Amino acid sequence: MATSTWKIHPIYLTIIEILQKKGSMTDEELLEMLKAFYKEIGLDDLNKNLMVMEISGLIHVSSLTKGRKLIELKKNSFQ
Repeated sequence: MATSTWKIHPIYLTIIEILQKKGSMTDEELLEMLKAFYKEIGLDDLNKNLMVMEISGLIHVSSLTKGRKLIELKKNSFQ
């Protein structure tokens, strides 16, 4: 019987770590990097986490072109 385990490291912390290392990036690039850690993550999961993080003041999301977003870590949040 196969059992799945929960990830102890929350998605939002992984997003913060990626943005600290790589700088600002598009939502497509971020999703591809997250798939290395969370195999079953989808665009809906990413958008839900990004919305919570932006409301909390951790990141800034801006529109690049139709369907593409630029995600930036706010400088004053983590130093």
